[in-house]
Amino acid sequence: MSRDLIYLLLIFGLLVVPRALQRLKIPAPITSLLLGVGAMLLWGSDTHDPVVTLLSALGISSLFLFAGLEVDLATLRQGAGRLAIHLAVRGISLALVGWLSWRYLELGWQASVLLALALLTPSTGFILDTLERMGLDEGERFWVTSKAIAGELLALAVLFVALKADNGMELGVSSAAMVGLLVGLPLLFIALGRWVVPHAPGSEFSLLVMVGMVAAYFTFRLGVYYLVGAFIAGLTARMLQDRMPRLTAHDNIHALRLFATFFVPFYFFHAGTLISRDALSLEALLIGLGITAVVLPLRVGMTWLQRRVVFRESAAGALRVSVALAPTLVFTLVIAQILFERFDLPGPLFGGLVLYTVLNTMLPSLVLKQTFDIDPLADAPPYQHPEDRNTPSRNAL
Repeated sequence: MSRDLIYLLLIFGLLVVPRALQRLKIPAPITSLLLGVGAMLLWGSDTHDPVVTLLSALGISSLFLFAGLEVDLATLRQGAGRLAIHLAVRGISLALVGWLSWRYLELGWQASVLLALALLTPSTGFILDTLERMGLDEGERFWVTSKAIAGELLALAVLFVALKADNGMELGVSSAAMVGLLVGLPLLFIALGRWVVPHAPGSEFSLLVMVGMVAAYFTFRLGVYYLVGAFIAGLTARMLQDRMPRLTAHDNIHALRLFATFFVPFYFFHAGTLISRDALSLEALLIGLGITAVVLPLRVGMTWLQRRVVFRESAAGALRVSVALAPTLVFTLVIAQILFERFDLPGPLFGGLVLYTVLNTMLPSLVLKQTFDIDPLADAPPYQHPEDRNTPSRNAL
């Protein structure tokens, strides 16, 4: 079979099969992950194809670029008090789980911190992508979005420090490089907006994706993975919305969401092919079920109790918010792979983490009401290319 035909079948399988199985309440990323595991079992290392790796990098980068664009600092400031309480609880939870991992699993402190992040950090990109179908009201969607984004900001900062803290010199150099990225990205966006966009109407989306990929590769070379740079690029673009409104216009964000929808399945498929065979053992199954039985109820219960006691929310509303924040899919997969490759995480624990994230990611689709729209954009105005918007209509001629 020719390689071109294999790629065509892979694209068809990843874009059609997972969507078809959503009727069974199986999230599409889970199906893509399982397809990757199946391919690994059948063909082994032959599945480690450079083209799939590139498409995977585009998927994870575009997902976190989209997540960064969804950050609204003004909105976050509206709930700053409640979010501060939430982050304080999250910080205490991370410290406790990290200490327990260090004490009883005999992991180094860095690996223990990363394991805590893998267990407790909601997958913001996945949550935002599925939030509209969860049947939540406007207030509940606001708090799910705000808490997921705030938690991800904290997790990215902890991830950066944990990966670099073993070497003071490296941490200093990497921190200086990150400061340079934070300073350079706004200047790059402004330069492109001044010297490129006026002469290329409609190029904002392409430039946004390009800058996101550059930032993602920059942080990958620093050793802190693609998602950090992509998220920072999206957040930077969002902060420049007053100066460059078309960069974060609805059309651009919607286009980026469609772009991510196409490439993200390749990330989950690729992640499945990287799961080692010893991670698919009976021991891994028992570890995954044990982690899920202990950690998932505690996570949901803590968020529910926090919203009931501190925020005086109804029991049903608090439960919906808590369940919607349960998925940890992307963060768990990314950090589990880092732990396995850099910190020699045992295969059974690696497999247990994968099973844990599969189960917690399926929870909202099984518990929350799923909504279904034949055409959610039916009432939206038709999209017009920026060049078309500046062209007089036929009736005006």
